[in-house]
Amino acid sequence: MSISKEDLAEFALRLGDDSLIHAQRLCEWTSHAPMLEEDIAIANTGLDYLGRARYFLQYAGNLLNKNEDALAFLRDASEFRNLLMVELPRGDFAVCMVRQYLLDEFESAYFDALQYSTDSQIAGIAAKTVKEVAYHLRRSREWMRRFGLGTDESRQRAQAALDDLWGYVAEFFITDELEAGLVDAGVAVERSSLEGAWRHRIGELLSETGLSQPNDTWKVTGGREGIHTEHLGHMLGEMQFLQRAYPGLEW
Repeated sequence: MSISKEDLAEFALRLGDDSLIHAQRLCEWTSHAPMLEEDIAIANTGLDYLGRARYFLQYAGNLLNKNEDALAFLRDASEFRNLLMVELPRGDFAVCMVRQYLLDEFESAYFDALQYSTDSQIAGIAAKTVKEVAYHLRRSREWMRRFGLGTDESRQRAQAALDDLWGYVAEFFITDELEAGLVDAGVAVERSSLEGAWRHRIGELLSETGLSQPNDTWKVTGGREGIHTEHLGHMLGEMQFLQRAYPGLEW
């Protein structure tokens, strides 16, 4: 089955935007983490995401005859295609690590499957990402245990973070028309096929830690269509300032 260059670029752009925006949120923790070890660990995780973003945006840029800097710094909020969860404000440390855990459990399964993509570039990026996500997941699982089995305050903060973030997880598992075509071509992964196992793994860990899985009473989607929260625009205002103020600037 043939696929268009535009569809492939859009797919790479989505994955690149997920990583770029999440990297920005993680790097906001630099010098603000609760301990030096975590300050370094969060920064390193952010750099992993930034590296992944560069690979995907370079690939999308090659397909679209644009460079990665233009894609990162010269698009408006409505042109970004990231998952909504990654653009939410950094919150407290519990929000940071609960969000990371929810993402890690999904990304572990997603990139493990994506490394068998029929597109060699996508498969190669995914294969590298699998190794990074394995480390991220070990760390975020341990923090979930520390939150849930720690103090009353740590458990309450983690539960509050779960309750606030849960409505955004639905977007992980949506395969729209564009990605469905790429699934048929063997390029992408059917996201909905990962949901059952994801919920099972989440449920096991929450049961172990005494945290409660929130009800699916609300869902928010739209990031893939360029419909974002107000927070993305504020973030881009900071992230893109230098490039927009001094166009073409290079180190």
